[in-house]
Amino acid sequence: MIRLDGVTMQYPDGTLAVDDLSLTAPDREITVLVGPSGCGKTTTLRMINRMVQPTSGSVSIDGTDIMSMDAAELRRGIGYVIQHGGLFPHHTVERNVAAVPILLGTPKRQALSRARELLELVGLDPALGRRYPSQLSGGQQQRIGVARALAADPPVMLMDEPFSAVDPVVREQLQEEFLRLQAELGKTIVMVTHDIDEAIKLGDHVAVMRVGGKIGQFARPHELLAHPADAFVADFLGRDRGYRALGFDAADIPIHPESTVAIGASVSAAQREAGHDGWTLVVDPERHPLGWIRPAVLPDDGSVDEGALALGGTLATAGGPLRVALDAALSSPSRRGVVVDDDGVLMGTCLATEVLDVIESRDRPRDPGAEGG
Repeated sequence: MIRLDGVTMQYPDGTLAVDDLSLTAPDREITVLVGPSGCGKTTTLRMINRMVQPTSGSVSIDGTDIMSMDAAELRRGIGYVIQHGGLFPHHTVERNVAAVPILLGTPKRQALSRARELLELVGLDPALGRRYPSQLSGGQQQRIGVARALAADPPVMLMDEPFSAVDPVVREQLQEEFLRLQAELGKTIVMVTHDIDEAIKLGDHVAVMRVGGKIGQFARPHELLAHPADAFVADFLGRDRGYRALGFDAADIPIHPESTVAIGASVSAAQREAGHDGWTLVVDPERHPLGWIRPAVLPDDGSVDEGALALGGTLATAGGPLRVALDAALSSPSRRGVVVDDDGVLMGTCLATEVLDVIESRDRPRDPGAEGG
């Protein structure tokens, strides 16, 4: 557990970066600090590993005041991930990952072997370990930064906008990989981001900070979205916070059977006539959805190939969040959301109107006269 008690950081020129901040980051969970530029997020993070020392107040890890610890020893026991990875350009990837274990006395061969294991853990080919950082993409470098932070198996990790330097698609992939790793490893993590969507997605707890280093609200994501503390927090969360809150509500929606055609097969004349709303769902041999086609515009032989697929539309998992189910329906070219099981096998489709009915019924006050005789 990381605890900050009445922490203040004031620079010699009088600038107040953090003001009387108290915060507890629970064990084995992700605590995210989010807020506008200049609100003291990074300063708060850097105080946890004594890269910045507070003017007043205290910081403790598992009940031990960090000021009573040797600074170098403290930092070696904390994984630290920053933008762009912060890799040593003159070392190979695997040597970057092995740097801290070697510093701590681990035999070089053992440390490099562990580095290759960690590359696999973060979703990279261990063969990349012999390359240099400049030979890799931004997304790969960020993964290596995470692997390096994990190398000494620290119980605590600090992350300063670790995914902000990559494009949106890679960023989403890195976020999913990060959540998978956390589910497996269970670290105590404090993370800084300026992106409220990232904070809501990754955080078990989220601290919305104001300019001047004060906390506007500290809560679990669902509570934050449902009950912002004041106008500042509500404005920072954005106007679509009600929609984002649906990401925490499990979907219990009607799932309708959906006629399909297999990739590589031919659509019969009857199927062309029967195509619902002009769209038919295409699946692979294991019934994983691949996309939609319009049978009416297929070649004369009715053959279905990948070039004919309309790939728009996300997939919803049965029992998953209402937000995902609604997005699947709205983003589908057929306006029917594709629903799959945990293995990605087609279960059927859902309609946006029915998802909205479920949302409305949850928010509707119960009629006390509807029960009993």
